[in-house]
Amino acid sequence: MHHSEAFAPKKGEAPPLRMIAWEVTRACNLDCVHCRAAAINEPPPGEWTTEEAKSFLDQVKAFASPVIILTGGDPMMREDIWEIAEYGKKIGLRMVMSPNGTLITPENARLMKEVGIMRVSISLDGSNPKIHDSFRRVEGAFEGALRGINYLKEAGVGFQINTTVTRHNINDLKDMLELVQEIGADAWHVFLLVPTGRAENMKDEEITPEQYEETLNWLYEVQRDAKVYVKPTCAPHYYRIYRQRAKEDGLPIEPQMQNHGLQAMTRGCLGGITFMFVSHMGEAYPCGYLEELAGNVRVEGPEKVWKESPVFNRLRDYSLLEGRCGACEYVRVCGGCRARAKAIYGDYMAEEPYCVYEPKKMKIISERQAGE
Repeated sequence: MHHSEAFAPKKGEAPPLRMIAWEVTRACNLDCVHCRAAAINEPPPGEWTTEEAKSFLDQVKAFASPVIILTGGDPMMREDIWEIAEYGKKIGLRMVMSPNGTLITPENARLMKEVGIMRVSISLDGSNPKIHDSFRRVEGAFEGALRGINYLKEAGVGFQINTTVTRHNINDLKDMLELVQEIGADAWHVFLLVPTGRAENMKDEEITPEQYEETLNWLYEVQRDAKVYVKPTCAPHYYRIYRQRAKEDGLPIEPQMQNHGLQAMTRGCLGGITFMFVSHMGEAYPCGYLEELAGNVRVEGPEKVWKESPVFNRLRDYSLLEGRCGACEYVRVCGGCRARAKAIYGDYMAEEPYCVYEPKKMKIISERQAGE
């Protein structure tokens, strides 16, 4: 059985939940252009109390053992974040964290190590202050993130770098790769911008479908020799490109499955399939970019939402995908980005608008029509 086939859920059976991105707060000290959360300085009323947070982790652990990504806003804006993280670790969940880096101090980096945070992801959207700070709309954000990274290294906490690709840093990716390797990151996750949340105003920042294809081909080339694990994210068509290129190069068709603990290569979009996003109010979504409400874990409990949500169950049935995605021979390994389909066509089951590939089936049909 292909690894990717293992991800194709069986009819009527919920696949295992492998990862939850949990927005523990909307509060943040930055004001980034592309923020999915459109974060704010103060926590809004109604955020999880410490007890509710622990109870949520207990309910998750009762039916699954996912990696829990503590995200926000900036999760470090919560004073009880260490208590929550330690509790998750104690009950056997793998806890990771996604702060912006500027709030990390030598003291709280040591706390991360103590409470068992397995990895921290820090966003760097440019290889120098000029590019990164203009994106983050905060002067000194670049220096702040690098300072935070140094504290993590001193405390012995593993970290990965996340980069969102837009028009203004697409020519900086080579330098970014060098920087990521130089600072000793465990991994480099390259996100292709999904135009939702604050990023909706960034239409002019979006790269074209052709640039997507070029970037993903470049990532395929560099991932082989990079000293760091390179993972394209929110770019399901990478899995098609990988197979096309690997076939030409006479390499194994499945992406390197070396399981780096937190990031096995699996398939394209995992939203609602093995991944769930939970908001600061308990709303569950397939991912942080697809605002298609699947239920509320505070009201219904995470297990019921995961197993019974009509939204999740629709996403798990690849035969419901429309347009080129529905006809594509790579549907099981890619699946297209559902958030982009929703943003462009208003329907999350429509075809991926940023893919240039024409499925074989479609080609045959169009050739037939041309011949008639």
